[in-house]
Amino acid sequence: MRTAPLLLAACLLGCSSSDDVAPASSADAGADVGPTVQVGCTGTSLLPLPADFGADGPWPVGARTVTLDGLTTEIWYPAAVGSDAGKSRARYDIRKHLPDAYQANITDANNPWIDCACTRDLPLDEAHGPYPMVVFIHGTAAFREQSLPQMTHWASRGFIVVAADHPGIQLHDLLSLLIGATDGGTPPKVDQAGDVRKLLAALAAPAGDAAFLAGHLDAARLAVSGHSAGGGATSDFGDVATVLMPMAAGGVTAGAKLVSTLVLGAASDGIVPPKSTHDGYASSPAKKRLVTLANAGHLAFSNICTIGAAEGGIVAVAQRAGVPVPSSLSSLASDGCGATQLAPADGWAVIDAVTSAALEETLFCSPTAAAELAKTKSRFADVAEYAEEL
Repeated sequence: MRTAPLLLAACLLGCSSSDDVAPASSADAGADVGPTVQVGCTGTSLLPLPADFGADGPWPVGARTVTLDGLTTEIWYPAAVGSDAGKSRARYDIRKHLPDAYQANITDANNPWIDCACTRDLPLDEAHGPYPMVVFIHGTAAFREQSLPQMTHWASRGFIVVAADHPGIQLHDLLSLLIGATDGGTPPKVDQAGDVRKLLAALAAPAGDAAFLAGHLDAARLAVSGHSAGGGATSDFGDVATVLMPMAAGGVTAGAKLVSTLVLGAASDGIVPPKSTHDGYASSPAKKRLVTLANAGHLAFSNICTIGAAEGGIVAVAQRAGVPVPSSLSSLASDGCGATQLAPADGWAVIDAVTSAALEETLFCSPTAAAELAKTKSRFADVAEYAEEL
């Protein structure tokens, strides 16, 4: 089967007119051709994307664990269509984020596996792209897979998504420090922003386990997002990123490359009060948008509330395994997980839609994203507040 010709759009980064994105058609109508190609910003070709930004895209999602400048890093990416046929989905093992002495206390049968809408080591879709990159920064006492639903959603819509375990602030390090476990030694100094700079430097010329991205990653089209402490770490990346998306954190500062900011918060956040989110939005440069989830807590922007939910939650699972979880981490690991609070999947539906629209408006030159974002409050009953300054 022949592939449809790739078309280019005369579009500048951040443009949004109706002429910026157009479907390509076969030069010989009626011929046996491959999927229609949708054109993003100049030089980018994509598979046709669903008009609903909350809907998963046309790509199966591949996943690879790599080491970049000493950082254990996960890469989720658009894989070749059909390459996942007959293959098992990936699963992540939460035990690997516990101190070594406690990992064996949880059996396979009792382990709250994290199922992924992705498949290990699929071939990258090299027929399209090059693909923009989204770097995600996890929060305090968390891990690279903490917001897995968003990672795979973005990858399914044509982004290469990168998240690392950040030394000193990841779950393993903080538990080791707080309960006196010795296997990890003294946790290193926390420098999430510096870690991200290392990732970006390593991916400027992908090599080693990341070599499969070489020639297919558009490093000039970059977004940085993060949750909680990781959201705070996004603040100063406007010098290299065109889109910033802090979640349950604050705002961002101006930067030479920054085009758009999406500030996300939760109305019932007991860790980062809504006022901090509002103040962060107010101090962020335009173009900017604010989305506040109704009846949602701090962890609405992660999958942590769903890990081991049937067994009482991630803290209960750890405690049954003999891990002496400090009260400070217990509250952090449960804020937003109450039975009467916003259900995780309902929150993710909003987050997927608004983040994808914010990403695609700038990184794919989407002509419809701005209008869809403006409808956020009327479209989603679970949104308490929407604001924008364009």
